[in-house]
Amino acid sequence: MIAIISAGIAPGLALLSYFYLKDQYESEPIYMVLRSFIFGALLVFPIMFIQYVLEIESVFPSKILYTFVAIGFLEEFFKWFILFFTIYQHVHFNEHYDGIVYGVSVSLGFATLENIVYLFANGVEYAFGRAILPVSSHALFGVIMGYYLGKGKFSSGDNRKKWILFSCIIPILLHSMYDSILLSYMNWRYIMLPFMLFLWWFALHKAKKARLKIIDSKLP
Repeated sequence: MIAIISAGIAPGLALLSYFYLKDQYESEPIYMVLRSFIFGALLVFPIMFIQYVLEIESVFPSKILYTFVAIGFLEEFFKWFILFFTIYQHVHFNEHYDGIVYGVSVSLGFATLENIVYLFANGVEYAFGRAILPVSSHALFGVIMGYYLGKGKFSSGDNRKKWILFSCIIPILLHSMYDSILLSYMNWRYIMLPFMLFLWWFALHKAKKARLKIIDSKLP
């Protein structure tokens, strides 16, 4: 039991620590990051229940539609909802990169509890693969969500609305593509590798841009 919990928590904490420590100028309060992490974890069981009902009732006629709505949309929309309504207006969200810290925190809260549940059900031997794919992909969706939410926070007018919309839609699309690859292709590994490389590049590129905005703002 301890081994499963440790294996389930470790990748999420490692990724969260990585992105948190990249916030070099004004680190977010630990209690705020922890709160976001817990909010993300609290989403797991309600979403799993909804997904179970949708699957059992065969609500969607195609696997692609189920993947988009029941997985990509449900998971990313509710993570975005938590992020937008508990963090977006908060006084500590005062730099562009802060959106990434909180986006990763909410996403990894969800991914970590989901990972522990999966390992309890299927065995600790899946821990490495889960760390490489589901946990890291959730973290990267969180980076992208937080990046665009940060752009919205510090923009105005129509640009603000556009970036806030992007912060919800782009993670939904990327998550749906991720699960479509897993569910629709027998040789999914050959497609997943370039997709994950792209996802890492895209997310880290956005994180770097957000940090550069902080540096520019500190210049005289």
